[in-house]
Amino acid sequence: MSAPSLNDLIELGAISEAQGLQGQVKVRPHSPEPVALLSSKTVWLSLLPRRSVGTSAPTEQASLTQYKVKSAKMHSGNVVFALDGVTDRDQALALKGARILVTRDAFPKADADSYYWVDLIGCKAINLQGELLGDVIDVTENGAHGVIAIGDLE
Repeated sequence: MSAPSLNDLIELGAISEAQGLQGQVKVRPHSPEPVALLSSKTVWLSLLPRRSVGTSAPTEQASLTQYKVKSAKMHSGNVVFALDGVTDRDQALALKGARILVTRDAFPKADADSYYWVDLIGCKAINLQGELLGDVIDVTENGAHGVIAIGDLE
């Protein structure tokens, strides 16, 4: 499988630390309920900053590395991954700071009356009076509640 573009992947968390001696990594999820992260069988890791600009950065394709997930579990608010090919603590520490990305089709199917926040991006935001406010450009969690950023998609 060829590496997808960063635009085709959804960031679900970042590796914050190694966990144990067997090569597991501790992932800080971006969601308080990381069901998509826990159910992913394959993840992509990127060491590029979230919104990199400039010509000195490596290409998107070169920055992505695919890993098969051997196991994923919750532990103290984090997700602990065992990744295929990462077998010791030194290898796990080398991945610290990497962003965890998955394809949208890796998400579990949402219930009929539910949706994933990422599916809101690109939707039109209209107030109760029927006035167009703009497009949803991002949805983030700030701890107390979700925040929807509205602007113009370009």
